[in-house]
Amino acid sequence: MPSKGIQCYSYIAVPGCQIEFSVPGEAITKDQLRVFSSDHLEIDSKNIQGHFNFTGTFAFKVTQNGNQIAYEHVEINAVNGNLGAGSLKSMDDQQSRISNDVIVSYGFYDSGAGIADLPKSDQCWVAVAPNYSAWMAQVAPQGSPQASKPFSKFFLPAAHDIGMNNMQNAGAVLQSSALIDVMKSINSVFAKVAGMMTHSAVKALAPNIIAGLAITQKDTLQAILSIGARYFEFRPAYLHTAIRGHQPIPDELYFSHSAIPGMSYKQFLHDTVEFLMQHPDEIVVVQLRWDGVPADCAHPSNEDMANYLNEALAVSNGSLSAGSLDDMRNLSISDLRAQHKRLILFVNSDSFSTYTDEGNATVNGDTIVAQLNNINPDVQAGKPFTNIQCQATATNIPDVVAYSVLAADASSSCLLATKPICDSKTLPWIKENGGRLADGQLVIVMNDFLDGATADVCVEWSRRRLE
Repeated sequence: MPSKGIQCYSYIAVPGCQIEFSVPGEAITKDQLRVFSSDHLEIDSKNIQGHFNFTGTFAFKVTQNGNQIAYEHVEINAVNGNLGAGSLKSMDDQQSRISNDVIVSYGFYDSGAGIADLPKSDQCWVAVAPNYSAWMAQVAPQGSPQASKPFSKFFLPAAHDIGMNNMQNAGAVLQSSALIDVMKSINSVFAKVAGMMTHSAVKALAPNIIAGLAITQKDTLQAILSIGARYFEFRPAYLHTAIRGHQPIPDELYFSHSAIPGMSYKQFLHDTVEFLMQHPDEIVVVQLRWDGVPADCAHPSNEDMANYLNEALAVSNGSLSAGSLDDMRNLSISDLRAQHKRLILFVNSDSFSTYTDEGNATVNGDTIVAQLNNINPDVQAGKPFTNIQCQATATNIPDVVAYSVLAADASSSCLLATKPICDSKTLPWIKENGGRLADGQLVIVMNDFLDGATADVCVEWSRRRLE
């Protein structure tokens, strides 16, 4: 009988919580704490009621002490795998659910037939973790021995390409063909996909192509900070010269993914400062960098950067000031708090990163784990911090992007496919092997679609390193 598979990944870090995955005729319940699980279900037509009805519902439910705190579902056709109605159909709808002290982060990938080495089964991941809005206050309370230790003891969760969490600004720019023409000239993957279609078809599908290439987060910045993120890399630049004259959006600094504009830098700083004012013991680290930003996207001057920062900090009335890379490396947690240096901001640091173009261009994560196995204190030596990059850049594989776009629906981004597959390998590695990293050096753990499992692994290692 026809059937369609769904691979279900789960992680729970809150006592009393359960995750139930279900399809017609079968359900799986997960309740073990801090275990990375992967289970398989099938939408099997033999379990679907009604003659000539091949559509069944996949769903997951999260409960806390018996009370439901999250429920998401989607109809799936067992014959062709097509999605019907449901709350998992669009990536835009897959935003984390915050329920007081618990955050449920999740995602769903519509696999299609599984071409270009992408999975044949749909992929769904669910992470249930504490609300980590104030996790630094919890692991290093003011006046505690932990707070007197160096800030560099921390493991910091990081959202990869934080500025690409929605299509608002890119969508506005796509009202003309300028961005399309620019991307065809500077991005080989975009050019290959565009070369398969007429210009009118490219323009119609451009939002899907851009989303597949660039959207790496699903949540608002406020939610990502609540999930636990405390490190960000931001690439502030003005619109490409071929686009800037059209003035599709205000002429200011935006996160730049190649020539694709994301979150405004002003909004990023405003929301970060607002969060820090609401959480007086938390510390956020921001690195500004411009790798991959085209020269035709004008970089900010030193005066520009100072003006943006000063404007953002002004609302704190002196309760916040900017710290430096040296402050991050040399001061204790309590010193940073006492000096109000809870927004640490620096430019282009020479950190040790596990990322390579070859290793992270993967659909199964094995080459990323191979890179992690090469980490040791010797390769970390002399660097200000270590950046472990868990995300796959399958967007560097043209056939993968082409399939994701041409088979496009709102949940077919290849990054949604690789996220749970890679996490099921990289996060257990970090959980088990974090102790082999240099103990006095700050560690960043970066991921696409930041989730509670990534954050929880980091918080637990921070707790252990501060003991």
